[in-house]
Amino acid sequence: MNGILKNIQKKEVLVLKEQIQYQDEQIVSKTLIQNQAVSLTLFAFEKGEEISTHSSEGDAMVTVLEGIAKITIDGVEFLVKEGETIVMPANIPHAVYGQQRFKMLLTVVF
Repeated sequence: MNGILKNIQKKEVLVLKEQIQYQDEQIVSKTLIQNQAVSLTLFAFEKGEEISTHSSEGDAMVTVLEGIAKITIDGVEFLVKEGETIVMPANIPHAVYGQQRFKMLLTVVF
């Protein structure tokens, strides 16, 4: 794997939810690593913002760092709260919605 960790301090204890900030009426993302095998991205969603239904070629694990997300997987809705994780299976339609403003770490394994 020749991915490069970026946009984050090394050799330092970090609180992930402090590494990304909210912006009014927007979804903010910050890529930490991206290569052919894995992708790690921080997101900050304002309440009511969403990524509409789509699918991914990799299994996508959402870990909510703050707030509450509504995750829809194959038509089934889940409320995922701070400290909770859910996996959106590869090639299955899913969507992400800001039930409240929330931050998440998205890990996609290809």
